[in-house]
Amino acid sequence: MAQPKKRHWLSRLSFGTVSLAMSGLLVISYLSLVVDPAKAWFFTLFGLLFPLLLVLMLALFVWALVRRSTMRGLLLVVLLPSAFFVGLYYQFRGPSTEADPSLKVISYNVGLFAQGPSGMERLEVADSVASWLCRQDADILCLQEFHLPLDVPMDRWLRTRFPGYKAEYYILTGKNGHFGNVTLSRRPVKDRGKLTFDHSTNLSLWADVRLDSATVRVYNCHFESYNISLSGLVKKDGAVEETEQKMRRSITERPKQVSEVLKNMDAAPVRSLVVGDFNDNPLSYTYFRLRRSRKDSFVEAGKGFGATYRSLWPLLRIDYILYPQDLEAVSYDVPHVRYSDHYPIIATYHETGRNTL
Repeated sequence: MAQPKKRHWLSRLSFGTVSLAMSGLLVISYLSLVVDPAKAWFFTLFGLLFPLLLVLMLALFVWALVRRSTMRGLLLVVLLPSAFFVGLYYQFRGPSTEADPSLKVISYNVGLFAQGPSGMERLEVADSVASWLCRQDADILCLQEFHLPLDVPMDRWLRTRFPGYKAEYYILTGKNGHFGNVTLSRRPVKDRGKLTFDHSTNLSLWADVRLDSATVRVYNCHFESYNISLSGLVKKDGAVEETEQKMRRSITERPKQVSEVLKNMDAAPVRSLVVGDFNDNPLSYTYFRLRRSRKDSFVEAGKGFGATYRSLWPLLRIDYILYPQDLEAVSYDVPHVRYSDHYPIIATYHETGRNTL
């Protein structure tokens, strides 16, 4: 008769240990919002894992209720803050306004035009993306990881594929072609510039775009990528150590790049619309800082999953459109078109006329 009791005691101990460990990891994921990765880079990793950690914690909590475990109180307390963060990944309600939109913005990491359907050449993918974007009839297009071969004239290609748009772009030219960000606008552009980052091909473009009621500075951002190959991680010797180094570098570089953008933003004479591929999830130091005094288009007008990285859908939302207070989000969509490893994001806005920085 003693053996079953012993097993019961060990079972409770094991469940308690797992519950404590999972609770600690979920708390660390919460803290990834405010902990500078330059001081503790691994916090960001647990922020990335928040959706998975949340699902596991909910399963533990249900099991604790069924078992009437003494750990259920702790699990509930640790789970409660997640109620404030779930909406960053999934929205139930959809748009909250019926105002007529006057501005439409699209952000799309086009993945070098190398991630399209099987059998399509890069230029075919590029032409298909341009055709699809033109059909969306947006006012502002922000593209990241744009790439064309050296023998394709950039100006001519953009003029012919995007009639009616003015192109503001910064392209790095190397032996493999033209690479960078492209901002296209049908609204008047008063001023423009670029922010390049030390020891990186990533960058941020900015353009002062005239809207109906005022001017907004549009930042087209592409922050430091992980540059990790999942297939290489399995096959290559020393891949684990190399992957760790790449992740550490990416995680610690992004806050520096964000600081450059924020510095420019603070000096700007107009308010800002921040768009692009942040390479960070919503529970991150990057997102928390950039959302300062701005609203998240997905949170305000999205519905369903907001994930934008196709390969790990629905876990990763790393593309954003953050907008100022004098705009009101009318709609938000993540079309599942398969021309890239990212999905594009589309948002429409109504101008309220409040001119605030």
